[in-house]
Amino acid sequence: MNKVILMGRLTRDPDIRYTQGDPTMAVARYTLAVNRYRKNTGEQQADFISCVVFRKGAEFAEKYLHQGIKLLVSGHIQTGNYINKEGQKIYTTEVVVTEQEFAEKRSLSPGPARPEAADGGLIHIPEGLEEELPFQ
Repeated sequence: MNKVILMGRLTRDPDIRYTQGDPTMAVARYTLAVNRYRKNTGEQQADFISCVVFRKGAEFAEKYLHQGIKLLVSGHIQTGNYINKEGQKIYTTEVVVTEQEFAEKRSLSPGPARPEAADGGLIHIPEGLEEELPFQ
C-alpha cells in the first residue's frame, strides 16, 4: 500500500502550469514544510516535501493556496528519474496529492492581508472597486 498523509505549511506560493494540447490540464507544484519531532532530544525539525496535484486540485491550489498556509494533504509517493543537461541521472521523489484541505482557520494563517470587517460584519469596500465586483 502506498498512502501518504501530511500536515504542514506551504514554503512559497504554488507553481501552476498548464499542459499543452486539447484539453489543457492544470498542474500545481508546491513544497510542504512538515514538522518532525525527535523523541530523544525533544527538538523540532522540518522536512520539506515536494507535492504535485493535477486538474481540479491544481485549480483549487491556484485560487486559494499561498505561502504559509497550513494544509492537510493525502496521496501517494511517486519516484522517478531523468538525465539532466550535464548527463547526470537525477532521482526524484514527490507526493502526488489526491486530497487537500485547510488545516486551520483562514484568519490564523500567515499570508496576504485580508480586509477587516466593519461593524455588523460587513467589509468596507474602497472607492473605485465597484467595477471589479462580480455583482451589482
